[in-house]
Amino acid sequence: MSTRAKQVLRAVAGLALAVALLGWGFPRFAKTTWGEVFEQVQTVSWWQASGFLGLVLVGLGCYTLTFTGSLPGLSSWRAFIVNICGSSVSNLLPGGGAVGLAATYTILRSWGFKNRDVSTSAIVTGVWNTLARIALPIVAIVMLWVGNDGLPRSLTSAALAATISGLALFGAFVAILASERAAQSIGRTLDRALAPLFRRRKRTMSIDALVHDMRHRINDVVRTGWLKMTLGMVGFFGFYYLLFVLIMNSVGVFMPLGILFAAFAIGRLITAVGITPGGVGLTESATVVALVGWGADTAGAAAGVFLFSIFTHLMEVPLGALGWFAWSLSPRVKGATGDDETDEAVASVR
Repeated sequence: MSTRAKQVLRAVAGLALAVALLGWGFPRFAKTTWGEVFEQVQTVSWWQASGFLGLVLVGLGCYTLTFTGSLPGLSSWRAFIVNICGSSVSNLLPGGGAVGLAATYTILRSWGFKNRDVSTSAIVTGVWNTLARIALPIVAIVMLWVGNDGLPRSLTSAALAATISGLALFGAFVAILASERAAQSIGRTLDRALAPLFRRRKRTMSIDALVHDMRHRINDVVRTGWLKMTLGMVGFFGFYYLLFVLIMNSVGVFMPLGILFAAFAIGRLITAVGITPGGVGLTESATVVALVGWGADTAGAAAGVFLFSIFTHLMEVPLGALGWFAWSLSPRVKGATGDDETDEAVASVR
């Protein structure tokens, strides 16, 4: 079977799983029916829905800080465009993160940004996103402990796993930035681990050399943009959590903020799973299971999770369409054509 056929098969399988989880699994996990869910959804007014959409836009606007912090010279407006364009693609396809990254790369290159800078931005923002999602369950544990709301074993296990994973990722990232020897060691380890993937493909530069070269560029970006990128992530997840709380309250789910944050954290962590488009189906099912398990009204919890998914996932698709339209009207700049060895290496190891 060809590589393209396998990709199509995975996409179809992922989409089928998302439909099955939403259509059949979600109401059963929530111990309710779609009829009861829609009854609750209809209690939300248009002015409330408009406010929810406004919070989505504010959250996405905060994320532009992360983008502009990782790519000097990128304006906030262009960062917003490229963010919603990439997100819309990622939300439509299983494993869409890679496609979203390709879309981001195409747009930024059309505005004249060099391959080197775009690649560095992709690495740094990827690490910041991963660390932020891993940190959420840890914050949830603290909130539950402070609020004396109880610490479910499942969440404690998830937080422990997230802590270990986060520390390992953060330690490797810091080691690459701080130590030339560590960067070379990690690069050689990755080179050996990924060597089987490149047996049929010629590379112009080893991963060892690529890590060594990019270390200096990543150092520069992190040194000057770490605070801006961190504030962007905090604002993004902070406003999305506020949206989650308000949506839950709008359908009659009033629970301690620590429990609501724990459910929110579980959902955000699972969005990183690329089995279904944007984690759809998996995210909603895990979140509603957590809420119902902690005593939330079944129909209300399901309706709240459903609405939150619409505003944070589905609404990004039409927003992305507007973003693509805005990009099509933007002036293009003839940028670098990848004429250095590192750029060729980046393309070859993808």
